[in-house]
Amino acid sequence: MPRAAPGAFAEVDVILRDGRTLRLRPPTREDVPALTDFFGTLSAQSLYNRFHGTVSVEDALSERFVDPDFVERGSLIGVTDNRVVALANWARLRDPLAAEAAFTVADELQGHGVGTRLLERLAALAGEAGIEHFIAEVLPSNVAMLRVFAGAGLEVRREIAEGNVEIEFPIAATREYVTAVDTRDHVAVVASLRSFFEPRSVAVVGASARRGTIGGELFRNVLAGEFTGAAYQVNRNAEPVGGVRAYASVEEIPDDLDLVVICVPGEHVLPAAESALRAGVRAICVISAGFAEHGAEGRARQEELLALARAHGARLLGPNCLGIASAAARLNATFAAKPVPPGNIGFSSQSGALGLALLEAAARRDLGLSAFVSIGNKADVSSNDLLEWWEEDEATDVVLLYLESFGNPRKFARLAQRVARRKPILALKSGKTRAGSRAASSHTAALAGSDAAVDALFHQAGVIRADTLEELLDVAALLASQPLPHGRRVGLLTNAGGLGILCADACEAAGLELPSLAPETEAALTEILPAEATVANPVDMLGGATAESFERVLPVMLADNRVDSVIVLFVPPVSAGADEVAAALEQALAAAPTEKPVLAALMGAGASTPRIARFDYPESAARALARAAQRADWLRHPRGTFPELDRVDLPRARTLVTASADGWLAPPEARELLEAFGIPLVPERVVSTADDAAATAAEFGFPAVVKTAAAGVHKTETGGVAVGLRNEDEVRDAVMRIGLPVLVQPMARGVELLAGVVQDPVFGPLVAFGPGGVQAELIGDAGFRTAPLTDADAEEVIRAGKAGRLVAGFRGAPAADETALQQLVLRLSRLGEELPEVAELDLNPVLAGPDGCIVVDARIRIEHVERRRSPKSW
Repeated sequence: MPRAAPGAFAEVDVILRDGRTLRLRPPTREDVPALTDFFGTLSAQSLYNRFHGTVSVEDALSERFVDPDFVERGSLIGVTDNRVVALANWARLRDPLAAEAAFTVADELQGHGVGTRLLERLAALAGEAGIEHFIAEVLPSNVAMLRVFAGAGLEVRREIAEGNVEIEFPIAATREYVTAVDTRDHVAVVASLRSFFEPRSVAVVGASARRGTIGGELFRNVLAGEFTGAAYQVNRNAEPVGGVRAYASVEEIPDDLDLVVICVPGEHVLPAAESALRAGVRAICVISAGFAEHGAEGRARQEELLALARAHGARLLGPNCLGIASAAARLNATFAAKPVPPGNIGFSSQSGALGLALLEAAARRDLGLSAFVSIGNKADVSSNDLLEWWEEDEATDVVLLYLESFGNPRKFARLAQRVARRKPILALKSGKTRAGSRAASSHTAALAGSDAAVDALFHQAGVIRADTLEELLDVAALLASQPLPHGRRVGLLTNAGGLGILCADACEAAGLELPSLAPETEAALTEILPAEATVANPVDMLGGATAESFERVLPVMLADNRVDSVIVLFVPPVSAGADEVAAALEQALAAAPTEKPVLAALMGAGASTPRIARFDYPESAARALARAAQRADWLRHPRGTFPELDRVDLPRARTLVTASADGWLAPPEARELLEAFGIPLVPERVVSTADDAAATAAEFGFPAVVKTAAAGVHKTETGGVAVGLRNEDEVRDAVMRIGLPVLVQPMARGVELLAGVVQDPVFGPLVAFGPGGVQAELIGDAGFRTAPLTDADAEEVIRAGKAGRLVAGFRGAPAADETALQQLVLRLSRLGEELPEVAELDLNPVLAGPDGCIVVDARIRIEHVERRRSPKSW
């Protein structure tokens, strides 16, 4: 597939420090008058700083910047409120790797981060054109521009030349630079969302006095929730709803508005949104359907709606969504039938119907929300944005996400990993089956099902993935009310032996342990319980146990240092009621607070238990506790670093890939690409005669291996490999059977492993590691990680699962060199990240031993695909 033209993805949206958005795009010939007007609005000092002297503001000045080719020169303008407010440009110098860069910002926007955002996007476009360095000449008096260069996060070198400050810096996006950009994004996104979560005034457009209409019910919910600010309604006839005065237009409302919720038919949304934006509104929530979910016409309408919001620097929630609720403002701007209970859980749903179901279920379980956000078509506000907000929100302790798709999974991975170190993130992701996944032509791609990328991303980012809505709520209930367990050791307390057995089985299946209790614990229990009771773990107090029994025994079990958590199970007998037991457990914990989680399945109890996480069934409690232990394990795991890799020749690799046609690389080209990344390879030679094959084998030494040199062939499946050849005659016979040309290699030995890379169309490069050889797909159990990998990721993936058992030395075999295998995985991660054209890379087998590892077979497929990129830059 041909590459997109230079600058094809130049139009981009950025977000500024104060939360305003700005669309940047290449200027065209039609923009000349607007550019000239822009220069005319600049102060004399700003003009002097930009052009290093006095200039005549006329169209000829503006024409220098329009219609950039993004090869020799590039330029971007920022447009808001239908006027140009910023310009940035670069021009390639005689040194083809360098370009001179400059930018100009309207006087009233200087100091708001516009220059920094211009520099970020300018550098990205120049990098795609092959430019590696920017050079800028800045007047010493141009403090604002110097401040932008200094604070951008790039490695800047400053030199004074002829009275000017000459700045030169590489524009490659280092990890430090990406972190700096993420920090700027965080500040800006939080500022942009404040009007959604903490509005001082809200208007509902489309609020009807007729019961049962979406707009009318939503406005009634706003009133019923006792919103802390001022609530207004807008409808065509200015008809009051709920006794509140109505207006015919947002622009008629006399007060400033923070948030406008639009509930009119889809074809009327754009005029309603434009009216709100003209009134200065910066936060718009569109409930209405009829957009991207309704085909090409709807997609075009949604793009027009987003462009309208961007033109006014605003944020957009939806369209086609359920609305937003925020406990901080006592705002319920949803059309849910029941009020949203307040609490400490932030919940985002991409599905309105599922969001309604979860709100109902949360209310039944006394789970309170700090906020509920239905993102609908997520034309603008996404789960990534909400994570930014909830990271800072002190009222939110747990984050719940229902996801159907990812807009920017790489940004999600960085963001979630940062947030998860402070607050747990639980996610329910639909689409787990492999149905509809692309046909795979390598072992690596065959093992990488459609869901492997999601699992890998969540695992690395510390996101807890629930399999069902019930499990999502179970885990949320536990994490919202209980501390994390320090380990996986569980004590079971029950009055019914059968429940204890069921829960013990569920604990073991979930990876939890039931340890023996300490002798002093068993002695204390013996004094409390009747002789017939079981004081070993599970502790069975029998059916005659009373509420007092539970109150006395629970603190004893919690005091045992062999127990990290306790699950209490109760079936109502004649001697005690469920509500009595619930109250007794609460009293026990009030008298003896603990840092260990306490879970309970109390059959028939209706009383609330704020100090205990309640579940309907023992198995549910065990599964939820296992998820909490998973989070505790992740927090204890080293964060890892991105180590520097030697022996990487990136220009050589890029030149090879750029020159290659789509399809499988021939063995010499595949070898050259792997060598460019320092990957250890077995010696080999391509030969075209049987005699040359025999001579090469003798040179390498016997036993020898002969393989077909055809590109991309599964050698074992087509009979294209012969191993263990002991002499030249056997080599000649193998050549005659396989067919020329062939590869000749010396025989190598070691444990057979698989390593590879596959490019996921959404998530980017996935690195695989697992058992190798001819039965790689049959054995399965390959581990996947999303690139880039840290050293901790690499260590974890080679130690996990069946491959980890092989690496450690299976059935008396010597352990393999873990350091060498970690290096291999890290090099594959770098290759996949740097070369998205490498669609599939299969190293199978990789032979590993105590002294290192070596690749004996490699298949690499090239595919030049331009991935669709969203204009949203954050």
